[in-house]
Amino acid sequence: MTSRFTTGALAAAAILAAASPLVAQKGPAATSTHLSPEILSLACAPRATFEEPSTAMRVSGGQDSFVRLTHAPGDLVTINVGKKNGIEVGQEFYVRRLQVHEQARVSKDTPATVRTTGWIKVWAVDDEWSLTTITHACDTIEIGDFLEPFALPTLPNVSKERLKPERNNYARVLSGDDRRTTFGTGDYLVIDHGSDQGIQSGSQFVLYRNKKQAENFLYILGEGVAVDVKPTLATIQVTQSIDAIQKGDLVALRRIPEETK
Repeated sequence: MTSRFTTGALAAAAILAAASPLVAQKGPAATSTHLSPEILSLACAPRATFEEPSTAMRVSGGQDSFVRLTHAPGDLVTINVGKKNGIEVGQEFYVRRLQVHEQARVSKDTPATVRTTGWIKVWAVDDEWSLTTITHACDTIEIGDFLEPFALPTLPNVSKERLKPERNNYARVLSGDDRRTTFGTGDYLVIDHGSDQGIQSGSQFVLYRNKKQAENFLYILGEGVAVDVKPTLATIQVTQSIDAIQKGDLVALRRIPEETK
């Protein structure tokens, strides 16, 4: 703790220290989020970006007698914003991590994966910094992870109509959390098409592999549904796979009406 913390924050820390003088300072004990597994999974899903994060809000430290880089539910972590930035007790934020390939610059040609590591709740506020508790962790929360406003996702509305997948307008699989390049049922992956190509939340897809054999059909790998859509990128969840889906595989949007078959 520093001398620049408010009286309220100091008092809270003093109470914690008095209660547990020989252990790291802790916030309120982690409790269940009472959210469904589907919502938790969706909230933790990856997405992709062509740009560096626009926010300067970040996790800046922990409350231990030694320097820790990773944190989990039940830990207190400091964020680098406070009252001067409009931060109030009770606010919640997503904690996210930018993952780039081999330290490449984030660009249209080299999109980065945004890993959601969890979300936090503000517990005590100073003028310039705040103490927060980790509400939920999708991964370990690390010093330097950036913050975005928290809002629970909504499950996509998936039509029961089985439209025909279009041809010759294929998206490609890019990556997933932690720059993963192989996926199966239940996993999330990012593709290089978005709303500009007619995709919307709940859109359905067929995933293929082109084995590059002359006079041969594409091999069907599985099915997926869009859960997060940007203009030129989308995150889809694999709803069914009959073989491993890999980076570079083809993704066809189901949107041709039945009567045109």
